[in-house]
Amino acid sequence: MMGHSHAVSGAMLYAGAAPFLPPLLLHTHLKPADIVLGTILCAGAALLPDLDHHDGTIANFLGPLSKALCRIVAWISGGHRHATHSLLFTALVGGGTWAGITYLGRDFTLGTTFVLLALALKALHAHWPGRGHHTWLTVMVLAVAGTFVLDRFMPSAPVWLPYTVALGTLAHLIGDCLTKMGAPLLWPHKQRYEIVLIKSSGNSVETKFLVPLMSVATFGLLGYALLSPAFHK
Repeated sequence: MMGHSHAVSGAMLYAGAAPFLPPLLLHTHLKPADIVLGTILCAGAALLPDLDHHDGTIANFLGPLSKALCRIVAWISGGHRHATHSLLFTALVGGGTWAGITYLGRDFTLGTTFVLLALALKALHAHWPGRGHHTWLTVMVLAVAGTFVLDRFMPSAPVWLPYTVALGTLAHLIGDCLTKMGAPLLWPHKQRYEIVLIKSSGNSVETKFLVPLMSVATFGLLGYALLSPAFHK
C-alpha cells in the first residue's frame, strides 16, 4: 500500500476503536480532544513500519536525515518488509513509547508528537508539492507549529500515546497483508501472511476504491466516537 493509504487506514482504525478499545486496554474513556489528536497522530504512526524502505514516504519526510535513518534501519532489519513489518515491532514501538513517556517525560512526548505529525502531514500531502527541499522544510515548519498547538491540549503524560503508536503500526501490517507480498507478522519466523485484495501498490482498487472508502469511514467513525454516550455521562 502507498503511504497515503496507510495513513488513512491508521486514522480510520483509531477513530473506529476509540469508544471501545481504550476502556478495555487503558481502563479509561478517551476525551474528545484525545480522540481528535490521536486520530491525527495514528495516521503518522501508520507509516513507521516503512522505516525499512529507502524511498518510501517516511524516507522523504525530513529530507536527508530521514533517508539516512531508513537506510540504516533497512540494513539492520534485513530489508523491506522484514523485521519492522511484524507484531514484535508493534510491541517494541508501543513499549518504547511508554518507556519514553514514563522515564524521559514531556520532551520525549513532544518529540514523538512532532515526528508523528510530520509523518501525517507528508503522507496526507499537506505540504508544498513535490519531493525537493521545499517539501520537507514545509513539513518540518508545519510539524513544529502543530506540535506547539497540540501541546496546549495534550496531558503531561498521555496514556493513549503508546496505544496510538502501536495501533498505527498494526494498521500498517493489516494493510500490507492485503497486498501480494504480505507481511511476516511472526518474524523472525519468515512466513508471510496475505489476503490479496491489492495486486500492486497504487492500483485503481487502492486509490479509487479503498482510500475514498476509508476516508469517508474515518470521518463517520470519528463523528460517532465524539458523540458516544460515554462522553456525556
